[in-house]
Amino acid sequence: LGRMVVKVLRQKLKALWPDIRNDRILGLGYAVPYLPSYFSKAERVIAAMPAGQGVLPWPTEEANASCLVEPSHLPFPDYSMDKILLIHYLEGAEQLQQVLRECWRTLSDGGSLLIVVPNRRGIWARVDKTPFGHGTPFSRDQLDKLLRENMFTPTQCERGLYMPPTDSRLALSLAPVWQWLGRTLFERFSGVILMEAKKQIYAGNVQPAKAKARKFVPVVKPIPKS
Repeated sequence: LGRMVVKVLRQKLKALWPDIRNDRILGLGYAVPYLPSYFSKAERVIAAMPAGQGVLPWPTEEANASCLVEPSHLPFPDYSMDKILLIHYLEGAEQLQQVLRECWRTLSDGGSLLIVVPNRRGIWARVDKTPFGHGTPFSRDQLDKLLRENMFTPTQCERGLYMPPTDSRLALSLAPVWQWLGRTLFERFSGVILMEAKKQIYAGNVQPAKAKARKFVPVVKPIPKS
């Protein structure tokens, strides 16, 4: 089931990001299974694993490209990434706004953020045995609003995982059929939502000017003689 999920989502990710030549790509969350396909064309690929998840050396046969991070304080310079893949993390994050603001800071001007989250209406969000059955699922409108509130402009949205979350060999062998039926008959009930958003360059985090504090200087006033 896990391999089938990776296969289906890889196809969706490739359709959303068809050209990644010379890009700097950061995978945040459970992104490792989806990153190898970017290695041959991207300038660099980094897997950032949240502190609560733990970290392992990756890839196993090449120089390490993984690191342990606190997503609300990413250890990367401003404008250092062209694309960020945020997969299976947002639904369990406690500081949504801070994580998205860090992604905004790290992305280059015009950079892309691609989020994969469980669909609130889908059956995958209701089955505990899959990773997508934990945390808070999203509807398309909720994800769209969240991105816009944090200085991103949604540009593309796809849906995936229409097959039932079961290890049945028969169900897995019919995965392509389930995908076709889902796109045709019950698109809103997909297992996951994939949404790409562009960084809003003009929406900087402008802080309002603070009013100057008034200072009170004590004055010694002599007491008149009676």
